[in-house]
Amino acid sequence: MEALKTVTISKRAELAAKGGHPWIYGSEIKGKDEGIEPGEIVRVLSGKGKFIGSGFYNEHSKITVRIISTNANDRFDDAFWKRRVSYALDYRLQVMRPEDYDNMRIIFGEADQIPGLTVDRFGDVLSVQVLSLGIEKNKDIILNSLIEVLRQHGLPVSCVYERNDVKIRELEGLTQYKGFFDSPLLNPEDRKTITHIVENGIHYDVDVENGQKTGFFLDQKFNRLAAGSIARGRHVLDCFTHTGAFALNAARGGAASVTAVDISAEAVAMVKHNAECNHLEIEAVEADVFEYLTELDRTHNHTYDYIILDPPAFTKSRQTVHEAFRGYKEINYRAMKILPRGGYLATCSCSHFMGEELFIKMLKEAARDAGVTLKQIESRQQAPDHPILMSVPETYYLKFFLFQIV
Repeated sequence: MEALKTVTISKRAELAAKGGHPWIYGSEIKGKDEGIEPGEIVRVLSGKGKFIGSGFYNEHSKITVRIISTNANDRFDDAFWKRRVSYALDYRLQVMRPEDYDNMRIIFGEADQIPGLTVDRFGDVLSVQVLSLGIEKNKDIILNSLIEVLRQHGLPVSCVYERNDVKIRELEGLTQYKGFFDSPLLNPEDRKTITHIVENGIHYDVDVENGQKTGFFLDQKFNRLAAGSIARGRHVLDCFTHTGAFALNAARGGAASVTAVDISAEAVAMVKHNAECNHLEIEAVEADVFEYLTELDRTHNHTYDYIILDPPAFTKSRQTVHEAFRGYKEINYRAMKILPRGGYLATCSCSHFMGEELFIKMLKEAARDAGVTLKQIESRQQAPDHPILMSVPETYYLKFFLFQIV
């Protein structure tokens, strides 16, 4: 194998890399060999020439090097990538329940040392998102290896659908598109974009072509279960419901009534469809959640004693965290004002920029302003098939809390 070209990094980047963070920014590169092609794998050296790791190089990206290995002896051939996807799958088969194998995240980017790649399994369909140039160039090797490894474990794959219709790809110099992945291991006649899953005993149809992100949010799986476990006999309001997953878990958990609210007409239709498929009774309402909560707070004409808040990420950059803080505080404040003493609140954030400490600060301020006290039942994060690397704070993005209002 041809020797890898090298880049030399700053002391600050060296310390971060040695601490386990896989990103090296362009401003941290102090020297490099000539002729490095975008997407090429390079060796990363300290200012004193010490080996730090190997990673994908892309001068078009703010994240110029994404480290994929710290083993100086690694050879980046087909066998390397097959080992990587095997490690990722073995981890899931160990930490997830067997009933979750048909609906789980199999590869979670940096957390699996495959930076810029997301793979979700929905039944026998894989939904894929490629967000780095290095992965794009090695995609055929990686995805074909994954198909083989899944089948070796008795997990069938009929087709692979690429959801590369995200703007972040443009930051890597990549175009947006979506469509089926061509593989000699797959039969084109088996292609489909609608598949069926069962999560927590609830049935869903997943549209990998048009659904959000890869088709369905799997990261809240066990949080939905936790929220449903305390819904018995409660009058539940599920806000930002999207597919209705929290509402469905609450209904299945024995709630006295469930109302699901979303501003999207498509989401409301989906909730009604999912409720009907699962023979569960849910009232679906098309409304702006902020306005809906404000009106409930004004009139107090309701019976809700359990509110679930699962909003979209209010911030996707550090620059807008303060605005997001106000948005999160507003909906939590309204929910706390609406709930009676002894009521329950489930609340979460899916933005890693809204860190746990800041989210807790927001909750304390909202409770103070609402004149209530929060009794914490439990706190959670994303499901373990979305693993958190302690050295990579970006992998810890989902914060979920259950409270009683006292």
